[in-house]
Amino acid sequence: MPSEKTVAFYSDGLRLAGVLSLPDGAGPHPGVVLCHGFTGIKELILPYYARRFAEAGFAALAFDYRGFGESEGPRGRLIPLEQVNDIRNAITFMEAQPEVDANRVGLWGTSFGGAHVPYVAGIDGRVKAAVAQVGFGDGERLFRRKADDARIAMMQAMLAADRRQRVLTGKGAMVDPLTMLSDEDSVAFFNEAVKELPQLATQLSLETGEKTWEYKPEEVVGRIAPRALLLIAVEHDQPCPKEEYEAMYAKAGEPKKLVILPGLRHYDVYAGPGAETTSGLAIDWYREHL
Repeated sequence: MPSEKTVAFYSDGLRLAGVLSLPDGAGPHPGVVLCHGFTGIKELILPYYARRFAEAGFAALAFDYRGFGESEGPRGRLIPLEQVNDIRNAITFMEAQPEVDANRVGLWGTSFGGAHVPYVAGIDGRVKAAVAQVGFGDGERLFRRKADDARIAMMQAMLAADRRQRVLTGKGAMVDPLTMLSDEDSVAFFNEAVKELPQLATQLSLETGEKTWEYKPEEVVGRIAPRALLLIAVEHDQPCPKEEYEAMYAKAGEPKKLVILPGLRHYDVYAGPGAETTSGLAIDWYREHL
C-alpha cells in the first residue's frame, strides 16, 4: 500500500505545506507534482489523484500554494506567476527526495493548475512529462469568452481603479472568489465543498483578475517539445471551455495529445467515472513518457 507523509518546503522564503504520497518499495520512483486549481487546497480533489498515482508507482506531491491552506503568505493572494514559482520550487523539493528519481519528474494540474502546468513545462526543462486538464491557455481570451464588451469595459475600469489604490495606499480590494468564478457549476461546487472543508473559504485579492488577464500560458507551450504534453478537456466546460485547449494544442509541439471527454462538465472530472478516466489517462501518459 502507498504511504503518505507530511512535508514542507520553501518558496521565496515562505513555508509551503504539502503531502508526499509514496509507492511501495524503496525507489527511487518517478515523481509527479500536483498543481491545484483556483483557490484550491491540498485536501480538495488532490488526495484521490495522489493515491491513484502512488498506486501506479509514481511519487505524488500535493501542496498548498502560498496564501492558501496551511502554507504561509498573505491570505487570498492568487498571482499566477507567484504560483508558477511555487510549482518550480516544488519540483526542486521533489528532486531532493531520496525516494524520487530526480531525472523523472512530471507535472499534473487541473483548472487554474491546468494553465500552470503548460506554462511551467514551457519554461522549465526539468519537467519530463506534463498532464493538464480542464484549464485555459490565455487569460484575456478566457475573460472575453464570458462577457460582452460593456462588461469587459466595466471590469477593466474596476481593475484599473484597484491598481491605483494599491499603488497609492498599499492595499487593494478583496472579493469573494465566486464573483470571478461566477458560473453556476462553480458556484454549486464550491458552496458544497466548503461545507466539508471550511478552511477552503477565503477572500481573494482583486489583483488576481488583473494578473489572470495578463497570463498567457499558450505563448510558451511550444517550448515544451520534445517533452510530452497531454491536454484533457471536457465537452461542456463552463469555467474553461474546451476551445481553450484546442487553441493551446494547435501551438504545442510533438509529442502531444488532446482528449475531449464527451458529455462531461468541468467538475465531473473530480469524482466517479470522470475521475477514474482522467487519472487513468494521466497514468498511461506518465508510463509512456516519464
